[in-house]
Amino acid sequence: MIDTHCHIDLYPDPSKLILNIERDKILTILVTNLPSSFNKAFPHVQGLRFIRLGLGLHPLSAQQHVAERRLFEKYVDRTSYIGEIGLDFSKAGISSKGLQLESFKFVIKCIRNKPKFITLHSRRAESTVLAILEEEKRSPVVFHWYSGPLNVLDRAVSLGHYFSINPAMVKSSTGKKIIERLTKDRILTESDGPFIKIGKRAVVPKDVLLVYKYLAILWNQTVEEVSKIIRENFFKIIDPLRVK
Repeated sequence: MIDTHCHIDLYPDPSKLILNIERDKILTILVTNLPSSFNKAFPHVQGLRFIRLGLGLHPLSAQQHVAERRLFEKYVDRTSYIGEIGLDFSKAGISSKGLQLESFKFVIKCIRNKPKFITLHSRRAESTVLAILEEEKRSPVVFHWYSGPLNVLDRAVSLGHYFSINPAMVKSSTGKKIIERLTKDRILTESDGPFIKIGKRAVVPKDVLLVYKYLAILWNQTVEEVSKIIRENFFKIIDPLRVK
């Protein structure tokens, strides 16, 4: 299985989770919220087979961005994975809109002409995110936990972008509408742990199986067939990274 978006460093016991991911052979992208967090995680994941470390500048950490941008530039060539980055114009993030825009444009310019896997946040800012990506001719990226308008989703698909689906989305009416709108070749899977709960516990990467099972029913296919599709989608994106 593949988990394209997991905040492993934010779990109570990241080391134990890392051991479980390696044991279960789940290809997992460890996204970070700041470059300083990326640097702290780097020595702990070097040499691991199934974990890839993403360099992030999370929009809800915008007040720390000015000091962290220098570190982003410093570390950007250490990894082929970028995340979590993006914009958040919801109630939680709207007060830092200006800083977020500066940082997001900064990140996109930093990785200009660099092959990267990009997982991004776009809550209440989907049109703006897409416009910046289009202006920079950046494609493909992965929209993590997309919840925006369907017409913007359609536009993103037409521009070559992908969408990662998590266990919370397969349980919500909005999430189901988005999933049903997407073609099979634009879907990836994520946990977004530990921010999603199953019962009283935080979701973990192996819980992406719930998404595989949902898609199997939706598409009238086996879980194994769904797994093959997700894997093919993922490797289409990272193929240029492997060439590098």
